[in-house]
Amino acid sequence: MKRNFKELLHASFKSEDTEEWLDVHFTRPVGLAFALFWERLHVHPNAITVMSIFLGLGAGYMFYFTDVWHNVAGIALLMLANFCDSTDGQLARLTGQKTLVGRVLDGFSGDLWFFAIYLAIALRLWPQLIPFTSVHWGPLGILLCAVAGFLCHSPQSSLADYYRQIHLYFLLGKKGSELDDSASQRAIYDSLPRKGAFWAHKFYYNYANYCRSQERRTPAFQQFYKCLRARYQSVEDMPRQLRDDFRRGSLPLMKYANLLTFNSRAILIYVTCLLNVPYVYPLVEIVVFTAMYRYMRSRHERLCLGLSHRYC
Repeated sequence: MKRNFKELLHASFKSEDTEEWLDVHFTRPVGLAFALFWERLHVHPNAITVMSIFLGLGAGYMFYFTDVWHNVAGIALLMLANFCDSTDGQLARLTGQKTLVGRVLDGFSGDLWFFAIYLAIALRLWPQLIPFTSVHWGPLGILLCAVAGFLCHSPQSSLADYYRQIHLYFLLGKKGSELDDSASQRAIYDSLPRKGAFWAHKFYYNYANYCRSQERRTPAFQQFYKCLRARYQSVEDMPRQLRDDFRRGSLPLMKYANLLTFNSRAILIYVTCLLNVPYVYPLVEIVVFTAMYRYMRSRHERLCLGLSHRYC
């Protein structure tokens, strides 16, 4: 039976627990409209992800300029890139074209957008004076954006994504989550033929390292997860009370995981670039978002320790 737009929209959500208000009421409906359009043309979700990369790079270039119209163009391009990012995931879920390659390409696209944006902000700051001084930003702007991007933004986003996938795992089971572990990804890498699989080698090697970086920062969850996998065949075999207890403790942390992904950063970029104070964005990244990240991580680790004592 053919479903209406509202039913399709709900089916394209990952879950009510992990969707942001802005995505539910704005990004996802627009993304679904695009997804239905691309579905009629039989376009693969990965092609839309590639399109988003070019849009995001264009947005970064526009944020280099100080005038309003270039920045408005940057906002429009970044919004279109985000619509494409929403579209590819919704189209994949609606058509069953979900792939591991698609998920990693999706994450890679976001990394490229923000690399271009951080670079644009650093170059934009270069000739400007540091506020309340007579000193130009120069290389200090590059250092500021490098710290914000590589040391703060990247680990924050990866752990926020990891926590959302963990939440979905306990909420919906393995089929509703993209939770992976470094050992299984490394095993796939080791099983690949030594010749003729260059890109597959690169892909699984990097993805295994990405998973390992998430695991190193979550020792309490790793201990809890290892215990559960030793005792139960699958998440569906776990006691309902255990899964409910985990969801109850994890759900309040989803708002922090969402704040550490795209929307809050994009809005901050829009405002600071339009007001021509782009240095505020990396400073907020370093100070405010890092504090939020540390709080989220601490709470999640305490949750896992408590559940380990109770169920293991």
